[in-house]
Amino acid sequence: MAGPAGRLVVCPTPIGNLEDVTLRVLSALREADVIACEDTRRTRTLLDRYGVRAPLVSYHEHNEDRRAAELVERMRGGEVVALVSDAGMPLISDPGYVLVRACVAAGIAVEVLPGPSAAVAALVASGLPADRWRFVGFLPRRRSELRELLSARDGTLVAFESPRRIPATLRVLAELDPERPAAVCRELTKIHEEVVRGTAGELAERYRDGPPRGEIVLVVGAPVGPGTGASEGGPPPEAVDAVTRLVESGAKPRVAAAVVGELSGIAANELYRAAQSQRDAHRS
Repeated sequence: MAGPAGRLVVCPTPIGNLEDVTLRVLSALREADVIACEDTRRTRTLLDRYGVRAPLVSYHEHNEDRRAAELVERMRGGEVVALVSDAGMPLISDPGYVLVRACVAAGIAVEVLPGPSAAVAALVASGLPADRWRFVGFLPRRRSELRELLSARDGTLVAFESPRRIPATLRVLAELDPERPAAVCRELTKIHEEVVRGTAGELAERYRDGPPRGEIVLVVGAPVGPGTGASEGGPPPEAVDAVTRLVESGAKPRVAAAVVGELSGIAANELYRAAQSQRDAHRS
C-alpha cells in the first residue's frame, strides 16, 4: 500500500549508454507505483536491463495536460510517480513541465534526482568556458532569429541541432565570425561518440559537403571577431550610429535596429538598447 503522502520523482535516464543510470534513479524506479514516460518501448528497454517491473504510463507532448491531471490525482491518493523522458533530464527540451507545475500548484512534493544531461556533457567536452553559459534547446529555424541568437555575447551557448541543419547553422556562424570557437558534439556516450572542435570557419568547411550522423549538441564560445558586438563596451559605435541615423530619417527604432543587425550580424536587441541609451544621453 502506498503511504498517505504521494510525490513526484523526476528521474534522468541515460542519453545513450545504459550503464550511466544512477543507483538512486534505479531505486526510485523500483519503488514507484507508476512510471510516466515518453515512449514505453524505450523505457522498457532500460527497465528490463535492470530488472525493474514497475508499471508504465505514456506521458508525452501530445497528452501532457490530460495525463498530468490523472497523475496528480493518483499522487493525491498517496501514489509515488516517477517521471522519465526518453533520454536525459525531463523538462530539458523534453516533456514534464506541465506535470511539475501541476504538482507545485497542488502542493505535491517534487523530488529531482541528478543524472545524465547531454547539454552538460557537451559543454564540458567542448573545452570552452563553462563559468558562464546558457542552454537554448533547439536552435530556431528562421535565419534572422538564428543570427540574433548566435550574435549574443552572454557566454558559451549550448544548443541541440538537427544533423541535417548543422551545415547551414555553421555557415551562419562563420558569416558572423569565422574565428568563433565552437564544438560539434555527436552521439555522446554512445559507441560512435565524436567531439569536433575548431573555429566556426573550420567547422563550416568540414561539414560543407555533408551533415554528420546521429544526435548533435552544438557548443559555441562567446564572439571574438570584429563586427560581432563582442567588445565589453557593447556594439561597435558605427553600428549604433547607423541605427540612430535611420531613426533620424524616420525609421522606427526597432525596425532600424533589425535592419542594421541583419546586415552586421549584431543582435538587434543590443543595437536597440545601445541606440536608446545614446539618445537618452544626448537628451540629458
